[in-house]
Amino acid sequence: MAIPRVAVIRAAGTNCDVETAYAFELAGAQTETFHVNRLREDPARLRNFQALAIPGGFSYGDDVASGRIFANELMTCLRDELLALIDRGGFAIGICNGFQVLTKAGLLPRLAAPGASPSSATSTTPQATLTDNTSGVYRDCWVKVTGDRTRCRWIADDSELELPVAHAEGRFMADPAVIAQLAAAGQIALRYTSGTNPNGSTADIAGICDPSGRIFGLMPHPERFLRWENHPRWTREPRQAEGQGVRFFRTAVAAMRAA
Repeated sequence: MAIPRVAVIRAAGTNCDVETAYAFELAGAQTETFHVNRLREDPARLRNFQALAIPGGFSYGDDVASGRIFANELMTCLRDELLALIDRGGFAIGICNGFQVLTKAGLLPRLAAPGASPSSATSTTPQATLTDNTSGVYRDCWVKVTGDRTRCRWIADDSELELPVAHAEGRFMADPAVIAQLAAAGQIALRYTSGTNPNGSTADIAGICDPSGRIFGLMPHPERFLRWENHPRWTREPRQAEGQGVRFFRTAVAAMRAA
């Protein structure tokens, strides 16, 4: 079985690329990290990868809106290769700022027209956004989330997990019809649970996937919980073999190997 290759793409202000690459390597993938400018020089490099990751951070200082400049750059300079990777069965993940990038690039949620087959979703017109937390402040805390594996290929099961968040613009918003369509299609892949929603996100949405289930965006940071020692209560609770964030990467890598 071939080892999946993952391209980790960073820009000025990205600060979670090393952790994201390490998470994939723990799960059995090979990674290569690129500054987006290197890919702009040779977009065809993406043809050598089965997945891409856009890590968290503050791309371009979030000077316009979180993720917007990076999203515009990707869809202006790398659009054809990005869509080709997705169309040939590739996987992608956007974490925190990366989720903002994928959403503002129109790669999530990429809903089909009402009543049409999910596979007919081809538009990259943005259908949702991530905006200021209702509290008006930056939230840096741990939250509880529950996954829905109906469609998303990154979700292992519906166990409640605890993960860290760190963002000021994490509130997922969309037209009510879009939210309803996401729910009906099983594309709400991750929800905040136990009253831990840190940003006022509509319907407690912490992460969504595209119709294929292979493109996944989430606000919590699974790459920051790879070892049990990363947990703030690691000395006071029964030890776990590894951090709960690893399971997202293991699940996706296993799906890539089986493809």
